[in-house]
Amino acid sequence: MNSQSPSAYLPDDIRRALLVGRVWRKTGEQEGPCVVLVRDGEVLDITATVPTTADLFDREDIVQFARTVTGDSLGSAEKLVGANLSATGHRALQLLAPNDVQAIKACGVTFAVSLIERVIEEQAGGDPAKAQEVRNTIAATIGTDLSKIKPGSDAAMKLKAELERRGAWSQYMEVGIGPDAEVFSKSQPMSAVGFGADIGLLPASTWNNPEPEIVLAVNSRGEIVGATLGNDVNLRDIEGRSALLLGKCKDNNASCAIGPFVRLFDESFNLDSVRKVSVALRVEGADDGFLLEGVSHMSEISRDPAELVAQTWGRHHQYPDGFMLFLGTMFSPIKDRDTKGGGFTHHLGDRVTISTPELGALTNTVQLSTEIAPWTFGVRALYRNLASRGLL
Repeated sequence: MNSQSPSAYLPDDIRRALLVGRVWRKTGEQEGPCVVLVRDGEVLDITATVPTTADLFDREDIVQFARTVTGDSLGSAEKLVGANLSATGHRALQLLAPNDVQAIKACGVTFAVSLIERVIEEQAGGDPAKAQEVRNTIAATIGTDLSKIKPGSDAAMKLKAELERRGAWSQYMEVGIGPDAEVFSKSQPMSAVGFGADIGLLPASTWNNPEPEIVLAVNSRGEIVGATLGNDVNLRDIEGRSALLLGKCKDNNASCAIGPFVRLFDESFNLDSVRKVSVALRVEGADDGFLLEGVSHMSEISRDPAELVAQTWGRHHQYPDGFMLFLGTMFSPIKDRDTKGGGFTHHLGDRVTISTPELGALTNTVQLSTEIAPWTFGVRALYRNLASRGLL
C-alpha cells in the first residue's frame, strides 16, 4: 500500500474537504507540535491562532474560521503525506495524531459480528486454538445474525431472557444488545500515534488484531465537529482471559493510532455521511507475504453514533477538553495465518492500512510496545513547549 501515490491516503474530494491535523515542525531554533489546516489541498500552520486542536474544535464558528484563517503555508497535503510514508530518513514535518489534550474514549461491541467474536474470546478463555470450536457452538445455539436486534428494545430483552435460560448469556451480550453501551478509556491524552507511525503489541500477546474504526471528534460542549480513522489495537488472548484485563489490552505504548486528519463537518460531509461510510482494512505481512482484507459498513452498526456520544457525554459526565470517540468495529479477522484453524494474529512488521474514500487512509507498522520509543511528551510537555514558543 505504501507504494501507492500519496493522494491515495487523502480524501477523494480533497479540494473541498476541510481537514485538521498536527505535525511536529522545526523552525530555526524552535520545534514542537503545530496545528495544521488542510484547505484546497494546501497545508497551513495555524498554531499562532489555535495552539491546540481542542481549542479549534471548541470554536462556535469552526467552519467559517477554517475557511478564512490564515497561516504559514507548509506545501501540499500530498507532499506532507508522501514524506511520512517512508519508514526511514529524516522527516522535516512529522505527522502526528490529529488530537492532543482530548480524552480518548472507545465503544465496544457495537456491531453484531464483533459481539459474536467477543463471546467467542470469552468462552475460549483467550485460546485461539479453541476459537473455531466455540464459534461453531455459538452459531448452533444463537445463530450469527443479531443485526436486526435493537439494543435495549423489548425484542432484545426477550432474547436476553432466552439466552439466560439456555445458559448462553455473556457480559458481551449485555453491552451488545442491552440498554447500556460499552464505553471505556482507550488511551491517554497525547498518547495516540499518527499516520506512518509504529503501533504496539504487548510481547505477552500471541492472539491479536487491528480494529479499524471511525473516530469522532467531540468538543467540550458534546458537539460532534468531525471524524477521522483509528486503529483500536486489540489483544484477543488477554481480554479473552478476563474482561477485567481490558485496560491491559487496550492502553499500551502506541496501541492507539488516529489519523491522518480530522475531517470537519460541513455541507459536504456530516454525521449522515459517517453513517453511510464503509471502512476498509488491509494487512500486509512483511515476513510471510500474508494478505488480509475486509470491509466494515457503518450502516450495520447496532447503536447510532449520536447515541454513543450521548452515552459518553452528558449531565452524567463532561469533558472540558473534549474527547475522541472510537465507534467500534465489525471486523474481527478469523482468516487462518500460521496454522489451520488458528485464525489470524499479527506478525511484527505487518503494515496495517485503514481507509475510506471520505477520510483517506491511516497506515501503520506493527511492532512491540516495549521496543517502540517510549511515550514522553504528555500534556505538561505540550504546554511547556507552547509557552516557550510564545504561543500561549
